[in-house]
Amino acid sequence: MIARSPAIKRPKIDPAAQERLPPGQILAKRWPVRHEGEIPPFDPATWSLRVWGCVARPLAWSWDGFQALPQITITGDMHCVARWSLLDLVWSGTPIGEVMARTNVLPEARYVIFHGEGGYTANLPLAAMTPDVLLATAHDGAPLAPERGGPVRLVAPNRYAWKSVKWLRGIEFARDDAPGFWERYGYSASADPWAEERFDR
Repeated sequence: MIARSPAIKRPKIDPAAQERLPPGQILAKRWPVRHEGEIPPFDPATWSLRVWGCVARPLAWSWDGFQALPQITITGDMHCVARWSLLDLVWSGTPIGEVMARTNVLPEARYVIFHGEGGYTANLPLAAMTPDVLLATAHDGAPLAPERGGPVRLVAPNRYAWKSVKWLRGIEFARDDAPGFWERYGYSASADPWAEERFDR
């Protein structure tokens, strides 16, 4: 079941922003809430984020431990495969590079599989782990709301939004690719909105 809740209104954006949209996208006035399954409960006493696979040092953080990691704030766009885009969303959280450095990703790693609650996964090439890929805990200066993927959501601004896994619980670095939830239904493994990589051809 795909859950939907009332959309959040966004301020008007100058029409010139249309030039910043990938092909086939339209500028959204609202931010729809869409996800697979129900919103999971969050208990900071039992929550953890695990990193494993092709790493020299597998790690797992408690909620307190994860919050103690270095954080940055980025401004990034969101492009949905349903053809709407939002520009200049402000996210705060831990950059994926911080996780990669602490776990020492091995040379044979070529892919990253992100694991969310309920068995949801999404895969990306390791080369897509650019400095703006974030394990986000806040949006617009406030803790990330549960319907937006809180307490922790992957944010990959340069990929279609289904790659930005909500309710993130695990990161697996892998030698071989493994299709995620939507990829098993034919969605693109790389999901580059500028190349309109919506579906595998």
